Formats: sequence, C-alpha cells, structure tokens
Amino acid sequence: MTPETAETSEKISDPRMPVAVLTGFLGAGKTTVLNAVLSSSGAGQIAVVVNEFGEVGLDHDLIESVEDEIVLMQSGCLCCSIRGDLSETLVNLIQRRGTGGLNFERIVIETTGLADPGPILQTLLVDPDLARTTRLDGLITVVDAVNGPATLDAQFEAVSQVAMADLLLLSKTDLVSAEAADSFARRLRGLNPTAEIKRPAHGQIDVDGLWRTSGLRADVSKKDVIAWTSPAGATQADPLDNLSGLARPKKAQGPVARVHDARISSVSIILDAPLKDAAFDLWLDTLIALKGPDILRVKGIVFLEGTDMPFVFHGVQQIFDPPVPVKNWTGDDRRSRIVIIARDLDRPGFKRSLEMLRAHQPDAIQGDQVFMTHE
Repeated sequence: MTPETAETSEKISDPRMPVAVLTGFLGAGKTTVLNAVLSSSGAGQIAVVVNEFGEVGLDHDLIESVEDEIVLMQSGCLCCSIRGDLSETLVNLIQRRGTGGLNFERIVIETTGLADPGPILQTLLVDPDLARTTRLDGLITVVDAVNGPATLDAQFEAVSQVAMADLLLLSKTDLVSAEAADSFARRLRGLNPTAEIKRPAHGQIDVDGLWRTSGLRADVSKKDVIAWTSPAGATQADPLDNLSGLARPKKAQGPVARVHDARISSVSIILDAPLKDAAFDLWLDTLIALKGPDILRVKGIVFLEGTDMPFVFHGVQQIFDPPVPVKNWTGDDRRSRIVIIARDLDRPGFKRSLEMLRAHQPDAIQGDQVFMTHE
C-alpha cells in the first residue's frame, strides 16, 4: 500500500482530523521542520498551530496572504497562532474548515521549547469537541546533536520530550563527529526504546515521514503496530534474563551527571497467551492509581481471551484514548506487547504489579518477557 492509498483508506475508516505534536528544546531545530512543512507542496494542505508567528521565522517569499491572524502559504498550507486557549484555537480551525472557510487535511501543533507535551496530548482527549473531531497522529521531538546532551543534563523537560516521542529527529548531526552522533543516539534509545530515530541530513526534512508515527490508527498494519510497541533490538536480548522475571537493567552510559536520565524507566512486557479482560483491567487500573502522575506514556497491543483480533491502546498519565481494534491482523502471533515509560518507577513495586498480570497466564506459558531499562 502506497502512502497515498494508506491516507485515503484512513480517511474512510477514521474521519477525525489527524494532529501531530511537534516539540523540542530551545534551538533544537523546530523552525527548520515547520518551514519544511509549510513550504512542502507534496504533503497536502496542513494547518500549523504555533505560539507566535515571529518565533517561526516564516519565509516571506512563500506567503500567499494574511487573513484574520492566519497566514496562508503558496503551498496551500496555513499557519495560525494560538489565541489564548489551545482547545479554542483548534475547535475554531476545525469549525471554519467545516463551513468551507479553510481547507486543510491535518494539523501540526508546535509546542514551546520548555513545554511538557503531556498536557497537550491530554487536551486532545479530555476536550469533548476535540475528542470527537481529532486524533493524535504522533508526537515528534527534535533533538539537537550539538547541544542536546547538555540540555538533557540540565533540563528535565527535554528528557520528558524525548521519552514521550513516537519519532525523534536528531538534528545538526553534520556539526558533530559520527561517533558523537552515534553515542547520543544510543542515549536517546535508552530513554525511549520504541521511538524511531531519524537523522535529517543538512536540515533536509522528509515531510511525508513525519506523519502516521502513532500506532493508534484504525488502519494500522501488523508490522507498524509491532514496531510501535517493540524496543529496538529486543529480539536479541539474553533469553536467560527472563529467569528473574525482570530483565537486568542496562547500565547507564556516560557521566554521573545524567541524573535526569536515571529518573526515566522504560518497561516492555511481552505475554505469550491472551489475557483475561478482567485481569488486564485490574492491572491497568492499579498501575494508574499508584503511578498515574509519573507515567509519561503507556501503549500496547493486547489480545484478550475470546477475541480473534487484538486492540491497540495508548494513555498519558491517567488519560487514555479509546482502544482501537486491529481488524487486519493476520498470522498466528497472539502475543501481547505493553510498553510503559515513566518517571521514578520503582522496580520492586512494578514487579509486584507485573505478577498480578502474569498470575492469570496459563502455567504452561514460559515465554513471557520483560525488558526494563534505567532502574
């Protein structure tokens, strides 16, 4: 299936407006990404929502007109500043589109450099109008290969931006050595094992590659949803690690100054047998009740007893998207995969939580796996 036919299929199966959230610390390169989006004529018509036009540094040669606090671009895209409340701005945009006043196919929200993206993701779910008309297309975080390591050491908000991402854009790699870029990419992988990492060369952004990075889509393929819920390299893990029930945590690389990294834990659970729905609900409710404020993201694909297809779920802290069934699932793989990324997750407490879930697995199943990093 080509990207074009995938887009068409998705519009038919899910009429909600896809919303991508673009974040990244000060100076990381969000302006480069935004200008690439606004100048791209092949990516369709896109509405970019920013805090201030002046911060974006719009290329005036590409501006078609300015109308009512909205900048229309020659590419067909538009740029709109947030007028007070984000929800109000988004609802207004969608209403104007519905009446024919504006035309766009997706929305990109650019956060401030100091922003924790969690509240924005929650806004899309808790606002009744937005929950009905929009869906999260993915969280994109731009990370600076030059200043990024020092930023992660100094600012915990930057660590959260990395840990919550579906896609990491590692910028300015041409300004550092290959060894330095690779080392930083490994650090990012430690904070977020499941996010895709791309390295735009010399600021050249593949705009089409920014979309559909979340696995929570009505038309998501088996390959995409497994990649979205599987740590890179998990299949090469030491099989003896599972004897303890929790894999040995990986040793943090680099100076002790990385105290912020140490606060982030990522846990990947693979359960071989379908779960009882009551057991899964109890486990998830208990986890959220105990650690909800510290959970950055929970996502997974889960098989329940008595169902032929799995469903994909996703949550930020205590707020969860409605689960999405994967209707096109094929093959005999019925393993559930759950990924948790959290702050200050204590290992003994999580192990007790895990045992609650595993207690309902058949005794014959011995293949359950858990990979935990940054104890």
